[in-house]
Amino acid sequence: VQLQAFGGGLVQPGGSLRLSCAASGRTFRSSFMGWFRQAPGKEREFVAVISWVLGSTYYADSVKGRFTISRDNAKNTVYLQMNNLKPEDTAVYYCASSAGVRIAVHPSSYDYWGQGTQVTVSS
Repeated sequence: VQLQAFGGGLVQPGGSLRLSCAASGRTFRSSFMGWFRQAPGKEREFVAVISWVLGSTYYADSVKGRFTISRDNAKNTVYLQMNNLKPEDTAVYYCASSAGVRIAVHPSSYDYWGQGTQVTVSS
């Protein structure tokens, strides 16, 4: 499975961005798609995850109510709509694919990773 993430950029606090992650290759091996982020000097942290089949979602508390994860099965693409962005959301955002049987929030549960896209929230 190959993943390509894009859509990052510079945005002011309170603004919005939409990230996209396109999956290709043996996508049938993917059950869940997750978004993670990593700020300088910090560990990679879970943001959101979605099931390809049922569309079930789960969010980190820090983004709940502000971020929305969605998928387009026909395009093998997952999106992360980020609203009301805060400076603490600044990080490199990664999409990842898991072949697991349940929603997972730890990076070690994910098998394939995209290259990351930078999101900077600053005035």
